[in-house]
Amino acid sequence: MDLNLKGKNAFVCGSTQGIGRAIAEELAALGANITLCARNEKSLESVKTDLSTTDGQMHQILVADFSKPDSLNQLVSDHLEQGNQYQILINNTGGPPGGQAIDAGIDEFRIAFNQHLICNQILAQALSPGMKTAGFGRIVNIISTSVKIPLNGLGVSNTIRGAVANWSKTLANELGQFGITVNNVLPGATATQRLSSIIENKANKTGKSIAEVEQAMRSSVPANRFAEAKEVAAAAAFLCAPAASYINGVNLPVDGGRTGSL
Repeated sequence: MDLNLKGKNAFVCGSTQGIGRAIAEELAALGANITLCARNEKSLESVKTDLSTTDGQMHQILVADFSKPDSLNQLVSDHLEQGNQYQILINNTGGPPGGQAIDAGIDEFRIAFNQHLICNQILAQALSPGMKTAGFGRIVNIISTSVKIPLNGLGVSNTIRGAVANWSKTLANELGQFGITVNNVLPGATATQRLSSIIENKANKTGKSIAEVEQAMRSSVPANRFAEAKEVAAAAAFLCAPAASYINGVNLPVDGGRTGSL
């Protein structure tokens, strides 16, 4: 099985913590050169020093704020003009705050739409020409199992994630002829800062203890545990590998079997 990514360049968003960081580490371990992208320069530099360089990889950082799509567009354009080209794009942005859809303000939807779909589109448009030139491209979007079954209390997230999933499938149809695959990884409950925030918010709203909320969430998963970020990263990394060249346009749950649909 060909998992070798030596010589490939990967642009990894949200890569200072959680799933994004784990994906960057996994891709680097497979030989890829990584460009880490997030808001915090200090954290980016810290992660960069931890990435594997055993195959002579050269890693770099790009400080970007996904709440400002126009700035991101200019930043990436300038970055590519410096001669940077990519064969792998990992779209990964922290989810919107919880709450019911009916209670969400219009700005909450607009902000989430910009941070997720619009920024994903900016990056895909900017990086895909280099993928076409190489005859090899991988776009992997880290979304949520909510694209299969909406999750209670995550109204804005459910809405925007669904839009991203359909955008992704459309791109897969358009770009497949160029050797570019576009797939979605759908993490279930994963032991990250984001999950801790969701658990704390639910505990505050229900009056239950954090331990009670955690146990209820774990018991809903056939595996009876939360995922580790590295387990989600392994799935994303495989989809980036040469071995996954005929997997295109799929939603891949990494959820321990929790999602109640095929």
